[in-house]
Amino acid sequence: MYDVAIIGGGPAGGSAAIYTAKAGKKTIIIDSNQGVTKRAMLNNHYGVAEITGPDLVETGLNQAKKFGAELVETKVTNIRKLEQGFKLQTEDGEFEAKYVILATGFLMDLAEQVGIKTKPGTEPRVKTIFDVDLLGKTNIEGIWAAGTCAGVCVHTIITAGDGAKVAINIISEMNGERYVDHDVLK
Repeated sequence: MYDVAIIGGGPAGGSAAIYTAKAGKKTIIIDSNQGVTKRAMLNNHYGVAEITGPDLVETGLNQAKKFGAELVETKVTNIRKLEQGFKLQTEDGEFEAKYVILATGFLMDLAEQVGIKTKPGTEPRVKTIFDVDLLGKTNIEGIWAAGTCAGVCVHTIITAGDGAKVAINIISEMNGERYVDHDVLK
């Protein structure tokens, strides 16, 4: 069983995976390769002169994999609550995880069948978002959401930050104390 399953490998999901994997949590990213970032040219991402969306996504996922995250390219079709955690049904098999982070961007198809509450989106072209609290929790204990699907601005710098925030909140809950990850120069 994975500690954390992240559905979506864009900036929010990839960023969340960097933090959870680096914190030693067994992490899987399940990505359906439908993210809008893969069609973007980014000239406004802090710390980077310019980068294509595909390069940003690839770099982020490689960072997550460096810390031990696994990446599976498939689509999640259902999430079912277990006694301990969740079973994620995909087009290619099943995975189990204690926690789930939804980082699905514009894709909300899991909400209705899983029972996650939604509300109207606030961003242009974002009709519906998951209804989350300030930490990123949905109405289903153990399922969290980050990025555009959780109502933050669609810009990659913001969705990546939200993914990190949600991951830190999950790690803190798992560890029973506030988690901080700061590396220092040697």
